[in-house]
Amino acid sequence: MNVFDALQKRFALLFQEFKNIYISFSGGKDSGVLLNLLLDYRNKHASDRVIGIFHQDFEAQYTVTTDYITRTFTRLENKSGIDLYWVCLPMATRTALSRYELYWYPWDDTKQDTWVRPIPEYPYVINLTKPFAHYRYRMHQEDLAKQFGRFYKEEHGNGRTVCLLGMRADESLQRYSGFVNKKHGYQNECWIFKQFKDVWCASPLYDWSNSDVWCANYRFDYDYNHLYDLYYKAGLMIDQMRVASPFNDYSKDALNLYRVIDPEIWVKLVGRVCGANFGAIYGKTKAMGYRSITLPEGHTWKSYTQFLLDTLPARLRNNYVKKFNTSIRFWHDSGGGLSEETIRELVEHGYHIRRNGISNYTLNKNSRIIFLGPIPDHTDDIKSTKDIPSWKRMCCCILKNDHTCRFMGFGLTRQEQKRVDIIRRKYGGMIDGK
Repeated sequence: MNVFDALQKRFALLFQEFKNIYISFSGGKDSGVLLNLLLDYRNKHASDRVIGIFHQDFEAQYTVTTDYITRTFTRLENKSGIDLYWVCLPMATRTALSRYELYWYPWDDTKQDTWVRPIPEYPYVINLTKPFAHYRYRMHQEDLAKQFGRFYKEEHGNGRTVCLLGMRADESLQRYSGFVNKKHGYQNECWIFKQFKDVWCASPLYDWSNSDVWCANYRFDYDYNHLYDLYYKAGLMIDQMRVASPFNDYSKDALNLYRVIDPEIWVKLVGRVCGANFGAIYGKTKAMGYRSITLPEGHTWKSYTQFLLDTLPARLRNNYVKKFNTSIRFWHDSGGGLSEETIRELVEHGYHIRRNGISNYTLNKNSRIIFLGPIPDHTDDIKSTKDIPSWKRMCCCILKNDHTCRFMGFGLTRQEQKRVDIIRRKYGGMIDGK
């Protein structure tokens, strides 16, 4: 069975099992092709069903992306059975451009004069004058998306609800692992997972490749975001072509492209978010923790890390310290799955380690390895992998402004976000899931 036929079977399951279906449409190629394929299926097999379209607008984006989203919503606004939601609300969004700020806030009502672009004026736009239920002022972007699902369920009769996402397994190892190791999917399907009671998320394109996506766009003559054409002309690799907030960990390296592709937006970005110009100029240099990082004279990597931590504001310092301590405990108590080649290297170079069972989070069921002594200062002598603990690795996270410690293998989770002090201070009365 090819991926298209498999997708049709998944659509059939979704329409059978869920009363309410809506799609999270970012303006990227994956959510765009999923939207078009979903509407084609609905029109052919379930023309009486209502489809919701949710767009979470992060304010700072290429003009061509805004044009594509506008074209899509305009094309669908008078179609029967289509509910449109274009959300432009202040929300805490990760930034990797500043050593001193964890977040910036799209559509910040206190900085309206510096907005990158005017707020869209359409009847289906949701803003501070008419927010949706469950929205909390400046709530985290992930919480906003999840709470919208609860709102959509209530707005459509409280039946079982599913949000469709354009996520694919081959986008990253983290996403692949997320699908493969899913423990509580709907009807044992790894591509459907629960958010709240009667609110689910589904990724029916999870086994599609980039080629599959572009083949579908070509074969069915779908409209798409022509930013990808500009990316191609600029010489970007496929895995570098992202439609996302330009200030996060995944996009900051390509900030300089804004100056070439969309200079008018670029001028506004510089004045909108602290560190935008610096990140564009130095995004792939030593200044941002790339290329060869040298250790200052008189320091070990541990002492240099501690020195850098002392220079940070308390909330950022605590953010890093919590993650570093979590990593240290993990490698002392549980251990990470490592290949036999890496284990042999560690033994040959005198590292004090022992096996601790099998890791189910590795493809080959690798052995878990525990470090018995102190965490190494560096592991430059280990050539087979970088995925082992060291103070140098922690130090690089600080130098890269990697607040989530993605460089150390951490993923951004809802639970982690709820532990961040700034959110707790502002919304101390929040209860999980409410």
